[in-house]
Amino acid sequence: MKPQPPAPVKLFIAALYSDAGKMEEAARLLQDRYGAIDFRSQPLPFTVTDYYAPEMGSPLFRQILAFQPLIDPGELARIKLETNTLEERLAVAGQRKVNLDPGYLDYDKVVLASTKYNGQKIYLAHGIYADLTLRYSKGSFSPYPWSFPDFKTGEYTPFFLQIRTLYKQQRKVASQ
Repeated sequence: MKPQPPAPVKLFIAALYSDAGKMEEAARLLQDRYGAIDFRSQPLPFTVTDYYAPEMGSPLFRQILAFQPLIDPGELARIKLETNTLEERLAVAGQRKVNLDPGYLDYDKVVLASTKYNGQKIYLAHGIYADLTLRYSKGSFSPYPWSFPDFKTGEYTPFFLQIRTLYKQQRKVASQ
């Protein structure tokens, strides 16, 4: 059997930030690069760890942005490299004020890109790994034992359900 091209997926960015102005600038630059933002969550306080506070400051917030154009999942490694460059561009005195974690959603899962190796992660390219973060089953998303603590809380589930609905609508329109 010949390999088949993958189904397109829904690109999102899970942004962590301490500076709302830098977050707005990031959103504009991301939209210029990846297309219209068709979902933007409200900012939620990020309180599960203080790991990022020494570099980024506090308080920290998490916001999820999804982009209208669907992408090939094979683009995730390149996008992670691009968002890393954007983080550096938006840094103040060498300190990040925005952390941009790209990922994608399809019918069955949420995948995040990562620069860090771990046993469950799958190598993609250019030092980037795919981290299977959430699975969809029986109408909701559930974390894995290795999922990031904030993704384990279920706090983002309503956002990902909304993004999944947008994705399903886009795939339906594309198939007609």
